[in-house]
Parts: sequence; C-alpha cells; structure tokens
Amino acid sequence: MREMNLDDNSNNLVQSLTNGDSEKISTSRFSSLLASKDRDYLLSSTEADQQVRISDLEGKVIGLYFSANWYTPCRNFNKVLIDVYEQLKSNGSNFEIVFVSSDEDLDAFNSYRESLPWLSIPFSDLETKKALNRKFEVEGIPCLVILQPEDNKDGATLYEGVELIYRYGIEAFPFTKERLEELQREEKMKHESQTVTDLLTNPGRDYILGQTITGKVPVDSLIGKTVGLYFSAQWCFPCAKFTPKLISIYQKIKQTLEEKGGEDFEIVFVSNDRDQSSFDSYFGTMPWLALPFGDPTVRTLAKYFDVQGIPCLIIIGPDGKTVTKQGRNLMNLYQENAYPFTDAKVELLEKEMEEAAKNLPRSVYHAAHRHELTLVSEGTGGGPYICCDCDEQGSGWAYQCLECGYEVHPKCVRAVAPAGSIEGR
Repeated sequence: MREMNLDDNSNNLVQSLTNGDSEKISTSRFSSLLASKDRDYLLSSTEADQQVRISDLEGKVIGLYFSANWYTPCRNFNKVLIDVYEQLKSNGSNFEIVFVSSDEDLDAFNSYRESLPWLSIPFSDLETKKALNRKFEVEGIPCLVILQPEDNKDGATLYEGVELIYRYGIEAFPFTKERLEELQREEKMKHESQTVTDLLTNPGRDYILGQTITGKVPVDSLIGKTVGLYFSAQWCFPCAKFTPKLISIYQKIKQTLEEKGGEDFEIVFVSNDRDQSSFDSYFGTMPWLALPFGDPTVRTLAKYFDVQGIPCLIIIGPDGKTVTKQGRNLMNLYQENAYPFTDAKVELLEKEMEEAAKNLPRSVYHAAHRHELTLVSEGTGGGPYICCDCDEQGSGWAYQCLECGYEVHPKCVRAVAPAGSIEGR
C-alpha cells in the first residue's frame, strides 16, 4: 500500500500538472486528439447512435477516461466519478468526460458504455485509442487525464485525475495548478488545527461505539490519548491476517501503559464492511472502539487521510495531530515497541535495529526457501519490501535471495542447515 505524508502527496499532485508530456492542449487541437479521418464526432451515452461533434467541446475542461468493463477497480471508481460528473453538470460547470475503452469486444463496450453518462470514442476506432494511450503514456487503468481548454501558461495536462477525484471530489474542479495549490493550503490548515473531537464527531453524533452494554463512549474521552484509526473490513483478506496481530499488540501496549500509569492508547475501528451484520460480527472480535456502521464520518476520514487501501492504521497523538499514517508498517516491524509511533521513537528503533544487525549472520538458509539468503540493508536492497513469510511490509534490513528476489524479515527467518550438509542429511 502506498503511503505518503500529506504535504508530499499534495505537492506531487501539483507537480503532475507539468510532468510527462507537458505540451499544452488547446481547444483547436481536440479534433487532432479525438477525431479520425472518417470521424469528427463522439458517441453520446443517451442514445446508442447519437453523435456529438468534437467541436462542441470548445471551452470545456476535458477528462480522458481510460477504463474497461472487465476490471473491478474501474467499476469501483465509476461510482465516484459518476457522482462528481453529475454534480458538476448539474451546477453548469464546463466539464466533459470522454471514455477511451480498453474493453475486449464490442458487446462488453456497449454494455459498459450504457452505465456511463459521458461521451465515448467508438469501439471500432482502434487507432485513435492506441494513439491516446501512447501520447499520454497510460500504464494502468483506471486513468483520468485532464486537459484544459485554454492554451496559456496556466493550462497543462494533468495525469492524476483518479487520485484527485478520490481525494477532493468536485472541489478539485477545474483541476488547475492554482486550484490544487489552494486545496493544499486548506488541507494543511485543517491538519494543523485538527482535534480528535473534530475528526470523530459530526453534528448528529458525539459518541463512538464501545463493547459495553450501553455501547456508547463519548468522543471527548479520547482527548489526551494516543489514538489509532483502524481502517479495515471483514471481507478483506489482508485485514483478516493483520487484525489478530493488532489485537495482540494493542493489549500489550495497554498492559504496559497501565503498569506505568499516566498515558493511554486507544484504537477506533473505521469500518469498510458491506453490511451491518458483517460489521457487527467483525467488531465483535475487537477489544477497542468503533465508529457506527455507515456513519458519514467514515467516508470523510478516508478522504481526509487519503486512505488508498486497507488495512490502514493512522496514529493520532495526544494533542490531536497526526503522528503517522504508517501505523500498520511500524507495528509489523517493531510490534508493541513502536508506541507512541513518533519520529523520535522510530529513529531510536532504527538505531537499535542497526546495532542488532551487526550480530546477525551474513547469510542463512531459511526453512521456507531452497536458496541461501543474504543479509541486505535498505541501501543494498532491504526495503521497502513485502516479507515472503508473513506477507507484511518491511524496511531496513532483510534476508534476500540473490537468485530469485525472495525476501523475509530477519525476525521471520527459521534457520536450517543447507541441503547436502552433514547436519541436513
């Protein structure tokens, strides 16, 4: 799962305005991009044979939507994009989307297009679709490339349309550098002034769910605590693997803090479950708190923290400010020792890991792999990586197979004698 701090991510979005093919796209050139020698129109979604002239796009911000019926992430993104598109159309915004299909046959294209409220390049125009994929260097779908209507110094090609839609929704329009910088400033101000109360309450609710009979815990009771926001779902296989580990670590942290006194740690489950019964079943296995199922704050938090995948653990400090979005990774690497997840604590743990690595064997044979594994540091290939033994992220030191790239955490190695040795016979 990709993780990035807010400011870096926002800056990357702004910089993407001039990345790649930075040639400005003017309205007069839409025809050269979207038309062919036999066609000066696009297909409308309203009727199967209705045509819309490409010249009608003059003065509009255009989104080129590279997508396909067969790919689940595209269908998932459609729900979000359709909502944004219809809101922008209803308020008179000069925005249009053109679907560039990666479908495998005409029936799939027609079936998919019926669910999309925007324009499309005909399925038969293979050359135009190939040319657009080449020009905008489309490496994966869904992909939304934004073209500005005016050919001036502020106009640019934007390649991060999918991420912008997920993150900002209609607020990203008109997708200019100035608008993205404005959103970046607003986000920075929000994060600098955030409190746990602002994050977890809404006008109709000032509590979260607990495991007690009454079931309601005031959000204000979390003030002054380190809080983990756990984005997860019962249907998610990686979540099913991580949750028992998180429960164990959570209980060890709580026990240690209780013995010390003065500090406290809590986790709040932010559910991505598909129905109430799944939520109830999953939450019933957890020893911590939760936002109510289907609460609008769930979606708000996912967008606010730019959660790209689950499981995800966001850590909020006692002052209500974000400590790290890397909670899951830190727990995998350091278990309960990761608390309180601050930069100072991580720096200390990294130094301890460096010292511990000095005493590790330079190479080992691991019970789950046939080749010899070599100890590598982050600078020589040790991270970030996914451990082939526990399937969790790692960084820093690793044991790596130089023949096939197999990597494991040092803590996951189960050393065995090499095949053919006296001990191994």
